[in-house]
Amino acid sequence: MEKRLIKKDALAGIAKKMTEGFLVWAPVKKEDNVIFAPLGKSDEPFFSYLNSKNAPKNVFFPHTETMMKYTRTGQGMAFSSEVKKADKSVLFGVRPCDAHSFVLLDKLFDQEKYKDEYYIAKRQNTTVISLACVTPPYTSCFCTSVDGEPVSSDGADILLTDIGGDYLAEFITPKGEALAKYFGDTKADAQADAKKADIAAKAKEAIKSKIPAHEVKPILDVNFDNPFWNTIHSKCLACGTCTYLCPTCHCFDISDEVKGSDGVRIRSWDSCMFPMFTKETSGHNPRSSQKERWRQRTMHKFKYYVDMFNAISCVGCGRCVMYCPVNIDIRKIVEDISKL
Repeated sequence: MEKRLIKKDALAGIAKKMTEGFLVWAPVKKEDNVIFAPLGKSDEPFFSYLNSKNAPKNVFFPHTETMMKYTRTGQGMAFSSEVKKADKSVLFGVRPCDAHSFVLLDKLFDQEKYKDEYYIAKRQNTTVISLACVTPPYTSCFCTSVDGEPVSSDGADILLTDIGGDYLAEFITPKGEALAKYFGDTKADAQADAKKADIAAKAKEAIKSKIPAHEVKPILDVNFDNPFWNTIHSKCLACGTCTYLCPTCHCFDISDEVKGSDGVRIRSWDSCMFPMFTKETSGHNPRSSQKERWRQRTMHKFKYYVDMFNAISCVGCGRCVMYCPVNIDIRKIVEDISKL
């Protein structure tokens, strides 16, 4: 693996230089929030952040996207798929928890039998550059409980680690190596590796929030009807904040919009927290209250995804903990389940 050193003050310039040949998504500061957005000429990337408010999954799985267009003709219907070669893109400066989420989403959208070409086209044409977490984290972070680490290359093509005056750049994949020319020619040495190892160990120790994420699956297997599910949903507003900010939530709705002879089929994010999510045409709703919806959300993260892909569908980013307007905490839910 090739490794190089770059000066910390050069990072923003590298990201902006890449916009000459790529669509670059980077963290930018918008009022009090840091969000991932396409980097414009007047935008300045903001890398001094703990985590963005929005998960960058929308680069591969947009909030809304057109899947197909169709036109009614005299001979019937004419269809045109909107799957096309995606723009060459760079996702610059994502935290390791979010890069880990891409690996989890791949398991769903890019299976051997079932392939989502819309997602795959964007994923294959995007280079992911991760920025390791080396400063004290949010108290809501718990990545080490769900198979992550603050200094992890999982899901990344390039990993950048702050080792003092420099960043250590590690080129993990061929896609990452193809961008090495942007990072200068200063080779990293053994001293840089030693600094990184020490920083990684300290960063891991700094994650104080722990949950028994791996222990609850056998408990969930046999507690679908446990009275426990009556205890966690009463405050929930069904606002969907937890799911819309989550890096791994992927529920969607498909709708057709028609004007005259022309129509488009659109895919949009949806949420298992919404009352209409499972309402059937007959009027029956198998998840008639937030009790059933919260049970589904918890089961999906810590049981169903494990059943299907042998992976927990949570990366411990803590966004759902930070931004829930009524302070429902998934960490406490998992902790309470472990005691059933």
